[in-house]
Amino acid sequence: MKNNILFKTNVLVSVILVIGFTLIAVLGYRANYNAYLVKTEQVASLANEGIYYQLSTLLTKPVNISQTMAHDSLLAELLAEEGRRGQEPAYQERLRHYLETYKEKYKYDSVFLVSSASTNYYNFNGLDRRLPQGDPENDWYYNFVNSAEEYSLNVDNDEVVGADNKITLFVNCKIKNTAGQIIGVVGVGVNIDSLKDLLRQYEEKYKVDACLIDEHGLIQVSSMYNGHTEADWFKINDSERVRQSVLEWKNGKSNWDIWMPGNLQSSEKSYLVVRYIPDLSWYLLVKQDTGAMVAELNEKLWQTAGLIAVVILIIILIITSVIKKFNTKMTRLLEERQALFKEATEKIYDNIYELNITKNCAASKKTELYFEAMGAKDCPYEEFLRAVASKQLKQEFREGYVRTFTRENVLHQLAMGNNYLQYEFMITENGSDYFWMRIDAYIFYSPADASVHMFTYRKNIDEEKRKELENLRKAATDSMTGAYTREATEQNINWLLAANPNGSYCFFIIDIDNFKQANDLYGHIFGDSCIKQFVQLLKSDCREQDVVGRIGGDEFVVFSSISDAESAERKAERLCRKLNTVCEDSGNCWQMAGSIGIALAPQDGTNFKELYAKADKALYVTKKRGKNGYTLYQEDMCGNKRQI
Repeated sequence: MKNNILFKTNVLVSVILVIGFTLIAVLGYRANYNAYLVKTEQVASLANEGIYYQLSTLLTKPVNISQTMAHDSLLAELLAEEGRRGQEPAYQERLRHYLETYKEKYKYDSVFLVSSASTNYYNFNGLDRRLPQGDPENDWYYNFVNSAEEYSLNVDNDEVVGADNKITLFVNCKIKNTAGQIIGVVGVGVNIDSLKDLLRQYEEKYKVDACLIDEHGLIQVSSMYNGHTEADWFKINDSERVRQSVLEWKNGKSNWDIWMPGNLQSSEKSYLVVRYIPDLSWYLLVKQDTGAMVAELNEKLWQTAGLIAVVILIIILIITSVIKKFNTKMTRLLEERQALFKEATEKIYDNIYELNITKNCAASKKTELYFEAMGAKDCPYEEFLRAVASKQLKQEFREGYVRTFTRENVLHQLAMGNNYLQYEFMITENGSDYFWMRIDAYIFYSPADASVHMFTYRKNIDEEKRKELENLRKAATDSMTGAYTREATEQNINWLLAANPNGSYCFFIIDIDNFKQANDLYGHIFGDSCIKQFVQLLKSDCREQDVVGRIGGDEFVVFSSISDAESAERKAERLCRKLNTVCEDSGNCWQMAGSIGIALAPQDGTNFKELYAKADKALYVTKKRGKNGYTLYQEDMCGNKRQI
């Protein structure tokens, strides 16, 4: 009887244990499966982000160097001399030395120059060949020259002697003369192996597949393929169904991601993160498969089933101990994965914080300590956000910082389908020294606490940002005088007029009177000295916020805010007196003076072109009247002002 009861009891307990363990195993499997999916998305997204910024850093320098050469007046002068000196060994040696200097200085694999007039192809070894039209090998050159792009990138063999036909990424920039005509193409070549190594490092580190494809889906760079061997990514990965969705994604500022089902022979699926790179017209694809994850989970599931059988056969009393051991093992596995993920992300970013947007508070111990360090312990997130802005951020970035990361905007962006925010700003840690910082924020809904969370990744970008701003400043500045270029002048004036449409401004066009005389008498070096002195005199009468631009050889623009027309005339009169001076250099003297045409905004125009046209008419009147004076534009041009 006892044995019968014991048997029934053991059967009942065993059934309960089997059911209980089965439920626990299934729930644990599902929980771990979902956790793996979340980690897969995060790792793939971060790998994509890391590769993108590494590529940006890798490609920014060769693009900048190529543009620097394209705007080098010395190179333009050398091309202009090619027609009469092209056959001279000294001329070719000078070009070769120029290109070799850039190659050796910046350690590029190739530096080249193509003359539009002769189609001669020069490199650091000298004159290499000509590029006749009709040869498919030269299509890259003619396609680029006939395009509207200022620069382009293409993958091709490097045919230079000694380069062994290595696959190379070439940066091509147009060289234009002062009339805006294309006179040549210059650029550098970067061995594609460096890009392949970058992708390979991320593939090995994050267990993902990464590649760059063009707008037709052909692989340009990967650890296995390059653009010289035609390979269609969608065909290789059996993913034709997502081709159109991927290739229509053109937003280079954010990622696009999708879960793709596996093929007919496999139940696994893949997570694909796509980012468009406008500078290359390529797509960065990062794909992570779940096959290894599913296999690992299945293995753990079978181990659990075996453990259940052993526990039931050995002793029922240790069931609780076994369950705890199982849970501890699974928890440790997740913690190890989280530690690896944290280590990987911290190598890319300076600080990582987690916030609970729904509950308006910190969501991790590290974030709570940051709140406390900022004197906002136990404060709501939005109150802390404003405290950081007022204490650490530079004044002009505070409003944008708060507006970007408020709870309202974060929830709105997530509702619109955007789970990524970014903001760049200047911050200080000691109250005086500011540096550039970028925050990358990822938003997601957490079913665990039914709340919206946000991870913020902080990175010091001071060095790269200052280089970027310096490059922009150089591109917008006339190298000889330090005044704005014509394009930068037009952009700045249009921006000021749009930002303050109700403001009052004066627009001066100023010509150096009889400037050709200075060049003819004493040469162009003396003429350049006069132009520099002329600009210094202009700037000496202008405020820091005024726009001073050189829009022609001896033609300048001054744009300034004024109170009324009389103040514009007073300013013009002062300038005329200042500019009416003797230019001296190296013992040579020349009487310099300027003619001014004045237009007023908004009455004479609300953009650069309108104001330029009116001021130019006024300038014509000044010159006709005898130069060395100013004229305020009037509709009938009958009320011209006196000559100074």
